[in-house]
Amino acid sequence: MTGAMLMAGAALFLFMNAWFIYAVIRKRNDIADVAWGLGFIVVAWVTFPYGDWSARSLIVNIFVTMWGIRLAWHIARRHVRTSEDARYAEWRKTWTYVALRSYVQIFLLQGVLLFIIALPIMLINSSAPSPMGPLSYLGIAVWCAGFAIEAIADRQLRSFLRLPENKGHIMQRGLWAYSRHPNYFGEVTQWWGIFLLSATLPLGIFMIISPLTITLLILFVSGVPLLEKKYAGRPEFEDYKKRTSIFVPLPPKKPA
Repeated sequence: MTGAMLMAGAALFLFMNAWFIYAVIRKRNDIADVAWGLGFIVVAWVTFPYGDWSARSLIVNIFVTMWGIRLAWHIARRHVRTSEDARYAEWRKTWTYVALRSYVQIFLLQGVLLFIIALPIMLINSSAPSPMGPLSYLGIAVWCAGFAIEAIADRQLRSFLRLPENKGHIMQRGLWAYSRHPNYFGEVTQWWGIFLLSATLPLGIFMIISPLTITLLILFVSGVPLLEKKYAGRPEFEDYKKRTSIFVPLPPKKPA
């Protein structure tokens, strides 16, 4: 696995540097969000040759490619219609040495997190072929469920935001009636699925660092907290918040 890790690290370093240069040219650091999903595709395919071909590695690489392309395309389409994301715009206003801090705190840090989350991919790609058992098939099912949830949630939200009458309102229909962040839940679920696909391999149990990292990151750092803060205090959101699960889709609570 060491060779695969070194190759992935070098590829990610070059990849994130290229995206940083592009961000400087475009003057919008939220381009890093587009790079996120594509970075996993880079890791998947540069490490694919490090092991003998197996159904497990091919499945995981196809899964990661499907997810990465869909997510990047979803975010890129949104960027075409909007200015720089408010979070990044605020940092640009308040930071000194904007270029340096952007390079370190956005692009290099994202590369490090991406590397950690992608560890199961590296292990699967560099391991000798082995039969897939019940845990692996469970991982496939979990990944597929997560992919469907994220894709459907993103599509529902995009359709909602396209309607002028919904401007300034909170999406509360479809999957969004059961979770305030179903798209994030779907993304996290996929990484638990990939972990299950790696769990029976040598060192596989240690790959739990991957889904734990993305879960903690989304729940407590860069995902849910930032969006919850953005909408906090709005009467419509506060009412929605009382009725709807923050993350795991659950039946909405009945009004008191």
